[in-house]
Amino acid sequence: MNATRGLVAILVNSLKDDAERMSREMDARLREGGWSTMFVPFCQERAEPPSIGGADILVSLGGDGTVLYAARVAAPFGVPILPINLGTLGFIAWVKRDEWKERFDEAVSGSLAVSERFMLDVSVERDGRPIAGFSALNDGVVSGSGPAKIVALSISVNGAPLGRYRSDGLIVSTPTGSTAYSLAAGGPVLDPDMDAMVFTPICPFTLSNRPLVIPGGECLELFVEPGQRERTILTVDGQDFFDLAEGDRISFRRSAFKARLYRHERAAFFQVLRTKLNWSGGPDA
Repeated sequence: MNATRGLVAILVNSLKDDAERMSREMDARLREGGWSTMFVPFCQERAEPPSIGGADILVSLGGDGTVLYAARVAAPFGVPILPINLGTLGFIAWVKRDEWKERFDEAVSGSLAVSERFMLDVSVERDGRPIAGFSALNDGVVSGSGPAKIVALSISVNGAPLGRYRSDGLIVSTPTGSTAYSLAAGGPVLDPDMDAMVFTPICPFTLSNRPLVIPGGECLELFVEPGQRERTILTVDGQDFFDLAEGDRISFRRSAFKARLYRHERAAFFQVLRTKLNWSGGPDA
């Protein structure tokens, strides 16, 4: 076979059972098929994502959390991700381990569609200057970290005050992340191809504080008010953590990059909702 078919980046979450063995098998089969390969480590510690410039496709071996990391690696380069599920739930990682070669062939032949997923840029400003920045495919969460957990935050949209919230925290999620923590906190499910973000309070003191869906082009800003009872933290995609201080401003905006995920037929997302969330639609007539 032609030895110059292209470059495949393989991102391996070695914490998953059988990931190392499967990655070696995958590497051998791809090389036999004329592909060049490179391995990308799954790094849970905050660090600059590795470069995969020149790759034609990134194969993610793990679960949904691995795909979240893969998105941060691949999005700046526009590289599409084939998410293979070695985990349990698999909302995003939909490819079964025993069908990876079939789906890979469909992807590189162009018969598998690519979903362009909205991502968030999350930035922290302290004393008028930026001190931290993150990228998220799922969500950013501002919450308390102690036993009481209650935090006081002021919210604005494009500079217009939305209100003051006392709650266990606030979630800002993408459409992809709307089926994750935001859903568990009572937020709505958004179609993953939408251009929007969801703001969801976690156990708010005021029952009228409800989730809010806003257009993707808006800027949502959270202000950490003085007099907090607990240490306040920012969590991004459940993988990056940052200690916040009173007076910090956390901004959520649409990223300049999109995560490009291979997907099956369009109806598959709704099938996943039915099966993973045990939706029945009511008793049969």
